This record gives sequence, C-alpha cells and structure tokens, in this order.
Amino acid sequence: MSRIVIDCDPGIDDSLALMLALSSPELEIAGITTVSGNVPADMGGRNARKILSRMGRLDIPVYIGEAVPLRYDYTDAMDTHGSDGLGESFLPEASGDFPEKSAVEYLEELLERERISIIALGPMTNLARLFSKRPELIRQVDELVSMGGNFRSHGNCSPVAEYNYWCDPDAAACCYKLFAEAGKKIEMIGLDVTRKIVLTPNIVEYICRMDQETGEFIRKITNFYMDFHWEYEKIIGCVINDPLAVAYYIDRSMCSGFDSYTEVETEGICRGQTVVDSMDFWKKRPNSHILVKTDAGKFMRFFLARVMKKKDGSRWREEDLALPENLWYGEE
Repeated sequence: MSRIVIDCDPGIDDSLALMLALSSPELEIAGITTVSGNVPADMGGRNARKILSRMGRLDIPVYIGEAVPLRYDYTDAMDTHGSDGLGESFLPEASGDFPEKSAVEYLEELLERERISIIALGPMTNLARLFSKRPELIRQVDELVSMGGNFRSHGNCSPVAEYNYWCDPDAAACCYKLFAEAGKKIEMIGLDVTRKIVLTPNIVEYICRMDQETGEFIRKITNFYMDFHWEYEKIIGCVINDPLAVAYYIDRSMCSGFDSYTEVETEGICRGQTVVDSMDFWKKRPNSHILVKTDAGKFMRFFLARVMKKKDGSRWREEDLALPENLWYGEE
C-alpha cells in the first residue's frame, strides 16, 4: 500500500479522482491539500470534504493551501466547473472543521517525518512554496505525479497551455527546475493522454444501471461540465483529466511515454507552455517523464470497477463487467 497526499483544486474531475483514489485499496491517503485553481482553495477544501463525507472517509484531513498564484492574478475555472465547483449541484456542507495548519505547513512537517508520494491535480503553488524554501525535502518525495501540461496536444486555456500550468506558470516552472537540480523526475500526465478520457452520457447511464446511487451522483456533478464541453468543444460528454493521474499512479501500464528535460514558460502568449526537449537539444538530464499514450477503454474499465458497487456493497472485478461496445471514445 502506498501512502500519498493528493494536492488538488476540486473541481468536478478532481472529485471523480478523489472517488477513484478512495475506492482503491492500493492507496493510503495521508491527507488532502487544496490550492486555488478550478476554484478558490477554501471552496476546494469544502468540496473535498463533501466527497469524503459521501465516501464515509471524513477521517482524512483536508488542509487549505495557497489562495493565489506566486505572481499572476488568480483566474479560476468556475465557468467550467460551476459557481460551487461541483457543477452547481449545491451539495450540503460536510460537518467538522479544517485543521489550523496550512497545506504548506502540513506538507513540510509530513516530509520531515517520512517519505511519501504526491499526486498533484491542480496548480503546483503549494509545492513551489514548500520546495523553494526547503528544496532538500524533494528527496523525501518518492514520486510526484502531476496532472498538467501538454506535449503535442493543443492547450485548453490558450493555444499552447494547459490550465493548471497556465494558472500558476511560475509554480510549475519552479517545481520542474528544482526537481532537475535534485536529479528527480516529475511524471507529467498532460493533455496528450487526458483528452482521450471522455465521460459520455452513455457511460453515466451505464453506471446508473449498475449502481444507481453512484450513477445519479456522478450525473448530478457532471451535467454542467458536459454542457460546457458541448458549447466550447462540441464533445458529447466531458473530459475527466484528473482520474487518469490516480489510475496511472496505481497501474503504470495505463499510460506510456518517455523521459525528457522540460521547462515551463512563464511569460507572454506562451505562458504555461511545457517546453519538452524530446529531441535532446539541450543535452540535460531528464527531469520529467512525459506520458503520451493511453488506452481509454482500459482506463474506463478500471474506473468503473472501482467507483461502482454491487447491491451487496462489494466491488466489481474488471473482468466481471459486461460492457456494451462503443461505450467510450478513442480506445487504442
């Protein structure tokens, strides 16, 4: 079992990623930290606790993180995720209080005590704040999986940039630089692979048929997201980026890619672009593993088997799921 921290900005797809992580016996979630990204960090904290409440895991602490990027004005993505960050489902607040420690304080104290892995599903502001102050703690990070960036795929908030890195490009640039200096690699789950993970109305209907409670919950928080994708990208469904990062952490056969040296542009029209030296022009030691291929069908079987429950409360096995053909887009 791997002990992890999930650093996130819930967010609809973050919430689905949390559901997947909480349903995966391979993972022990030491804590959840939030950062301003899709929604402000405090709203993200409340949303994380709503998911924990639904999953019966309010024992996991949620720490509120950085409210603004390192340098730029903060631009949320609530046009994509709704005014409450959960598709305007307006779920009831979870009971209980947040710890007094900030996310950065929590991560610093945790990494002083033990080695741990981090799955970062939002801007990397918390991590940049910590590691720029305490770069030696990078040695305590077994793995950093970051949902962010893009290699050959176009951006989702500019022609060249993915939102998490665009929102706080200085934080992303700082983390890649510091990991390079530490001789470690960031696993970059970017738009090249996450664009292939489309939750369609057919899949949601399938979940409802197999597990009505879970299906209706997912339908409730994703309807807004699907409307957004139709309006702006003419996709019938919604791209759920973040769950792929969790699935990849658990099962490395979920995606494939290559090692490279990567920098993040922080200025001008290319703000947030990940400059991946795939041809080794710079002759620098790789500081990243860039994921470029995934199998949408493999992921969806994995996701469905874990988030759905049988009538007796037990989990499905992937091999026992009778899945209709053409349930998802773009299987490879």
